[in-house]
Amino acid sequence: MFVGRENELKILNRVFLSNRQESVLIYGRRRIGKTELIKKAIEDFKGEYIYYEAKQTTELSNVDSLSSLISDMLNLPRLGFQSIEEVFEFLFSYAKDKTVIFVLDEYPYLRSCMKGLDSILQTVIDKHLHTSHLKLILCGSYVDTMKSLIERENPLYGRFTRILDIKPMNYYDSSLFYPSFSNEDKVTLYSVFGGVPYYNRLIDESLSVRENIIDLIASQNGLLLNEVPMYLKNEISKINNANEVFETLAAGNTKFTNILNKSHIASSPILSDVLDKLMKIGVVEKRSPINDKNNKKKAGYYICDNFTLFYYKYIYKYISQLNVMNEDAFFDRFIQDDLYKSHVPSVFEWICQQFLIRKNRLNGFEVPFFEIGKYYYDDPVNKMNGEFDVVTQDEKGYIFYECKYKNSKVTQDVVDKEIEQVKNVNMTCYKYGFFSKSGFDLKDDSNLILYTLDDLYHSFSENR
Repeated sequence: MFVGRENELKILNRVFLSNRQESVLIYGRRRIGKTELIKKAIEDFKGEYIYYEAKQTTELSNVDSLSSLISDMLNLPRLGFQSIEEVFEFLFSYAKDKTVIFVLDEYPYLRSCMKGLDSILQTVIDKHLHTSHLKLILCGSYVDTMKSLIERENPLYGRFTRILDIKPMNYYDSSLFYPSFSNEDKVTLYSVFGGVPYYNRLIDESLSVRENIIDLIASQNGLLLNEVPMYLKNEISKINNANEVFETLAAGNTKFTNILNKSHIASSPILSDVLDKLMKIGVVEKRSPINDKNNKKKAGYYICDNFTLFYYKYIYKYISQLNVMNEDAFFDRFIQDDLYKSHVPSVFEWICQQFLIRKNRLNGFEVPFFEIGKYYYDDPVNKMNGEFDVVTQDEKGYIFYECKYKNSKVTQDVVDKEIEQVKNVNMTCYKYGFFSKSGFDLKDDSNLILYTLDDLYHSFSENR
């Protein structure tokens, strides 16, 4: 089953139909669905294509494998290339009068066994720029390495006609992997497994949410138990420092100074380096309030990958207990209460923000917003400061949203108190929005925007 990635598929289909040479860079962490995306796009392509996944061996071994593959895919006699440069030269020349797709997956493997590969490829691309119709796709999971290909000092800088950074899916596309679950269960599943297609594909709809969590991650034989350490080792050499940062972030410390003080990181420069690497691979985000973006003291760091967050909150922290306890007893003791009282409601705020962005992109608002995020406030009445978690800004001003993930309906009293708090800090809102897991018990008010779980999982198909 292939779901989502509609925009990425459109881009690749456009590339395949263009009447020129194209060089596409596709990167993203392991399990994010890069290969499946490419294969899906190629399904509708009527011409010749070669898909090759580089191996962690020598250049000659890769060249030999490629020679054999090209012969088979293009129905040619056995080709005897001696170098990767010869392979490139042949394919670019072969595509002189017709469109051919050449996918080179796990490019960093080939790059590591061949010095100067970027320069060789740059030379061949430039040589055949106006004479070839080859669609070259470089793909890889080592995010730092792949991003380095588009830096100014790299020979391939400026050579890519398209760059696709494949990120985790949003809450809605993720839910398409487990459609038979209730909307409430979909929220919980997303809060645990996030938007990585590989993880979501493993969810068994014949099991409960609890059983899926135990089966996949919260048990000694869980298929995904070692997934986080594995992808981190691919990207980060000093894994101990990354573990320190993740543990501190998972405990709710978001400010740079707090992270430094609460972790065992030796210095500010080391912490900056670790945070930069984690942000590069897309598992940590730096967020600033939309009304004070340049204030470094108000910026915070957050684990933005739900699966990684869950792992450091409940698995990494209690791994010794997991190794000696019954899995059901472990879940009840270390996961159950906090998952539903704290973790899921917190992720629900992020889901609500994603919903608003999704609706905004599909022209679902009469007045589209151009900013969304936290809003920093000072409350002189109660002598305190803090942040509102979900606020949008459009040409008319701000809309404040409150996200309530509780088993009781949102009442008029709750709404009045939230609005009063907003007014106390002199925030100028022209409307107020509320998300509620359990619905509402309110009087009519045209100034209120109300959403339930059913609204969150609405397809918006009529807007497309």
